[in-house]
Amino acid sequence: MRAIVYPGAGAPLVLERVPDPEPGPGELVIKVHRCGICGTDLHMTEGSGFEFPAGTVPGHEYAGEVVAIGKEVTGWAEGDRLTALPSTGCGNCAACAQGNLVLCRDAPGVMGGFADYLKVPAKVAVKLPSVLSLADGALIEPLAVGLYGMRQVVMDARSRVLVLGGGSVALGAIWWARRLGAGRIIAASRSLRRAEMALAMGADAFVTFGENEATEIREALGGPPDIVVECVGTAGFLGKAVQHVASLGQVLSMGFCTVPDTLIPAVAATKGVTMRFPVGYALSDFERVARDIDRGHADPKMMISSVVALDDVPATFDRLRGPNAETKVQIALDM
Repeated sequence: MRAIVYPGAGAPLVLERVPDPEPGPGELVIKVHRCGICGTDLHMTEGSGFEFPAGTVPGHEYAGEVVAIGKEVTGWAEGDRLTALPSTGCGNCAACAQGNLVLCRDAPGVMGGFADYLKVPAKVAVKLPSVLSLADGALIEPLAVGLYGMRQVVMDARSRVLVLGGGSVALGAIWWARRLGAGRIIAASRSLRRAEMALAMGADAFVTFGENEATEIREALGGPPDIVVECVGTAGFLGKAVQHVASLGQVLSMGFCTVPDTLIPAVAATKGVTMRFPVGYALSDFERVARDIDRGHADPKMMISSVVALDDVPATFDRLRGPNAETKVQIALDM
């Protein structure tokens, strides 16, 4: 089969021929139809030291169709469509006890969506409802990131929420903040390019970064934000989040910045800020997204800005590392 492989040390991704996977006990093999490109895929193939091991086939936002079933698997048939939690879990650590298998350090992950076929454990597979497309299925993972993150804050109908950023993580956070009952939601980013999309996903207003951003945010929210969700992942934005948040407010860092960032602890301390760094999700988050994705106030597929073929992935990564107008790029394995 074809697979996109990361050689390591920041070298460009390469398209290779590798053996087709065979299902072991408790496993399914799927024909991958769609797989999203995540910002983490870009960060962890840059050679910055915080990277995938050499030889990794990336891709954790996938959806596909069952083509082979291993022994001891029940409840699945060839042709079933699914996505899967891209982590397995050891079942014995603190992360597993809390249901967040992504943070388990004693079990392998389930990446490899940048390939024609992928082997997944049936225990972490989630069947797609018949009303969902495979493009929907490949959005379940990024939307589960947003759901898990927004579950970490105390939020009600009085909460004023500021989301920093306009990418897919930010849009997912906006979508879930609206779904989970936030009061007013403001999106803030460097340009107006995603303003219309942020408003459609549930924001009440959109503000661009600049000299007057603090005033504009307060006016749009009716006061300082009780919750600031940082989704940019660039140095300096933790400090910006602390500057904006109200006293006794909450800062949620979802940008997954992989370089050193600084803030002034005294500024956060004098506000009594609570700060959290959520990573991952539970299987129940995947199941909820699969169940609710078509019931929301907006169709998250609006985030898909382009679809590329597997052969085009190395060039697409090069393009995404520079200035671009993309939001969520998906790979179509049947192109």
